[in-house]
Amino acid sequence: MMLSLINHVLRISARRDRTEINSAMVDALKELFSPRRLTIYRCYSSKRKTIVFACAGYGPQGQFLRNAYLPEARFCQPIERDPLLRQCRRELSAVLEPMGDGSHRVIFPILRLDEPIYFIDLVMEEDFSADLRVTLMGLVEYFGNHIGLLDYGEADTLTGLASRKTFDKHLFELLGLAASDHMLGNAPQPARRNEQADSNHWLAVCDIDHFKRVNDSYGHLIGDEVLIMVSQVMRQSFRFDDQLFRFGGEEFIALLQPTNRQSAAATLERFRHDVEQTVFSRVGHVTVSIGFSRLLLSDTPSDVIERADEALYYAKRNGRNQLACYEQLIEDGRLAAREIAKGEVELF
Repeated sequence: MMLSLINHVLRISARRDRTEINSAMVDALKELFSPRRLTIYRCYSSKRKTIVFACAGYGPQGQFLRNAYLPEARFCQPIERDPLLRQCRRELSAVLEPMGDGSHRVIFPILRLDEPIYFIDLVMEEDFSADLRVTLMGLVEYFGNHIGLLDYGEADTLTGLASRKTFDKHLFELLGLAASDHMLGNAPQPARRNEQADSNHWLAVCDIDHFKRVNDSYGHLIGDEVLIMVSQVMRQSFRFDDQLFRFGGEEFIALLQPTNRQSAAATLERFRHDVEQTVFSRVGHVTVSIGFSRLLLSDTPSDVIERADEALYYAKRNGRNQLACYEQLIEDGRLAAREIAKGEVELF
């Protein structure tokens, strides 16, 4: 048992990708504890609701593994739908529930700053020994520590959003997945009732207006406080499955999950409005300008950022505190179209 545990810990520690770590953890739990069923949930919390995404696990249909960075809506659910998950979320500690067939369901939370970021949900046999329980708790704690180190490596140290260095990896992963679906003819279907067949991913570049004035007038410590507060507003304004990055300085990037142009604009406008309404310590009010563009299968990260930047610069040149869509500006004749690469295909 001890040698097998050490072997699995080494396998988990060698991974630097959430999806791969989840896969290694499922392998360890299956071999060491033989659960009837297990699920690793990634947890997304906001003031409005908490969503859990079943990103890896094992059950009657066999083992499953999903991209931990790109939550699919059909595998996500509000935590309120599961009373035991909700209890675990409320108590911030492991919870146990006897099942009708004599087995036990146990859920362990993985916490960061007193907020759950993962849940490990297992159904175990009734005669699960005390020694095995201690070993299981130790493995879960190790998993949480490893995820914590991964979070530290992926996050911007000031704001806690994903950092610039993780952006290229996530975008290439998304484009590769979309290209694979396109080649196989597996165009994804809308997952939400308000999501239309013309849904696309969108990338938005968000820039704090006149941020240099904040630093010059109030100092860099107050400037850092503004950056932190903008990132907090960002987390509350966007959907749980939109990916948010601090790209550098006062610039942030939002990578929106599939939706149409009108819905993307509404989401970004909500963020712009929320920032405008926020009172910042010492500074009072600040505003943001936003440019956004649709992702294309042929894009590199620099391609889509350049288009979104063009829309951002248009917004700044024309009054700031507003958003502008690159495609809309082209259609209206307010910007000259960039040269289109041969064979360019829209994403989704």
